[in-house]
Amino acid sequence: MHAAGPTGITSGICRINRLKRISHSATLVQRVLVLLTVSMDSTSIQRVFRRDVCVGRVALVTGGGSGIGQEIAVKLAEYGAKVAVFGRRDSALQDTMDLMRERGVSENACMLVKGDVRSTESADNAVAQVVARFGKLDVLVNSAAGNFLALAEKLSTNAFRTVMEIDAIGTFNMSRAAFEPLKRSGDGRIINITATLQLPATWYQVHASAAKAAVDSITRSLALEWGQFGIRVTGVAPGPIADTTGTAKLGGDVSPEERKKSMASTVPVGRVGAKTDIAAAVLYLVSPVGNFVSGGVLIVDGGHYLYKKPVMPREALESWSKKMEKKSRITVDSKL
Repeated sequence: MHAAGPTGITSGICRINRLKRISHSATLVQRVLVLLTVSMDSTSIQRVFRRDVCVGRVALVTGGGSGIGQEIAVKLAEYGAKVAVFGRRDSALQDTMDLMRERGVSENACMLVKGDVRSTESADNAVAQVVARFGKLDVLVNSAAGNFLALAEKLSTNAFRTVMEIDAIGTFNMSRAAFEPLKRSGDGRIINITATLQLPATWYQVHASAAKAAVDSITRSLALEWGQFGIRVTGVAPGPIADTTGTAKLGGDVSPEERKKSMASTVPVGRVGAKTDIAAAVLYLVSPVGNFVSGGVLIVDGGHYLYKKPVMPREALESWSKKMEKKSRITVDSKL
């Protein structure tokens, strides 16, 4: 269970520790946004989910040291789960632990595990540590991923392999390692964080597209094989998310505001996503109401993967349609 919340002093210390780990090149605005995160991103989710919706559940989140994985880990802990955060970098894992403390999560309800999802031994060890600490495992979130932009003809086999190993092999390693405790749970959930870039085709990301297509296949196969053991396996596919370092790496050499505006122009609902959008989807799948969902991918992208540039603006279409209609009438009348 959670403590009522950290004291003002503890919260302040946690925030200072997080700021110390932020790059010295960060702007003042970026630093202020870090401090405001706690109070800005929770309101909508609180209207939907009870704060105890995950009480009694134990979750392991890979890639939980930053970005979407971090937000998922923190949200699961905020809503009652005991959470283990798995990743390769000590500083990133500690950032997540500090953020959990800021949001009122007890030290007894969270732990960090250092390791690499590409290693079978590391995956087995992570699951063993979680079970040893919390007594069981109910939820596995596979969020570890790698991506960058590269011309296909310039992409090395090693670079291609690295992304495949992190995304696809990492997802398989962790899922296999977690099978027995998830089976014992009787209500196990595996949530694989995938993408939409593999659905049509995406420029300069043949490696990531192949890896995410493999993750989607793993999701379907494990849902089919392991459903009989009470394990639900589902994918969550984020669209453009503004507040992650991954998006910054893929957005080219432009300012954050320009990048955000450009991304929003390709999203039918008119905005880019936030990490909390993805965390909320995971909360739904982990909660009791997600009990009958398995084998599919929940796309959380505002319709981005469907986007096609219109042949002309809406206003121009109306004018053009009237013009064509008038022309048709003239043609018909002349024939009569």
